[in-house]
Amino acid sequence: MSEQIPTIILCGGRGTRIREVSGVVPKPLLPIGERPILWHIMKLYSSWGFNDFILALGWLGDTIREFFLHYDALTSDFTITFGTGGRVEYLSPHSEEDWRVTCVDTGLDALTGTRVRRAAGHLGPGPVMVTYGDGVGDIDLSALLAFHRHHGRLATVTAVRPPGRFGELRIDGDGLVEEFAEKPQTSLGAINGGFMVFEREAIDRYVPEDADVMLEREPLAALVADGQVAAFEHDGFWQPMDTPREQELLNALWASGQAPWKRWN
Repeated sequence: MSEQIPTIILCGGRGTRIREVSGVVPKPLLPIGERPILWHIMKLYSSWGFNDFILALGWLGDTIREFFLHYDALTSDFTITFGTGGRVEYLSPHSEEDWRVTCVDTGLDALTGTRVRRAAGHLGPGPVMVTYGDGVGDIDLSALLAFHRHHGRLATVTAVRPPGRFGELRIDGDGLVEEFAEKPQTSLGAINGGFMVFEREAIDRYVPEDADVMLEREPLAALVADGQVAAFEHDGFWQPMDTPREQELLNALWASGQAPWKRWN
């Protein structure tokens, strides 16, 4: 079991590229099989022993709050006894009983860096995992944390190689990020797939309190310029859910019983 390093999951965006599916549902609650993609991400972290989650909420954040406030009733069989002294009896335990979930309103339309800074305000000292609420992969999260500590930098990003419509990373021979380009026109071969680790100093020093910023722009660019970003290279499965087609792909993998990110029973 891994130590309990908290994980901030960015859940506040409007999901404009998948709006035809999620007009009234936040993207992190769109389903893969019978559970939201957010649940799949949390199950992945939990399978490596990371059970302390901070959900950075924004657009339709109340819907996510309601899901977790009623989680036991939504995911378990139960018996209700009505009347005076009535109670709810859940008929079977579930494997999420060790989860600790903190819901934080980080602003309706705040950018990702601002959301991370506001969510981190509820945490103590020490490193924090950060990821997006719309992507899954067969990431070895224990190896990611060990890699981060071995390199001793303030931040580590997971470098993946999916389709070239994302921002990209240039990585040197020592596993450090040389350049961070947000959606460039030419391919550099690797992108930031999320599944990041930050020391608190990276958040406190590089994410300003007086400006609304994207984590992927000024903060990471400044960290890269200071030689403080390492790249954990992941050659396995990674897939975001930005479009209806990508949601269909993830659902097909789940339905086939061959979902690469599923490592729990």
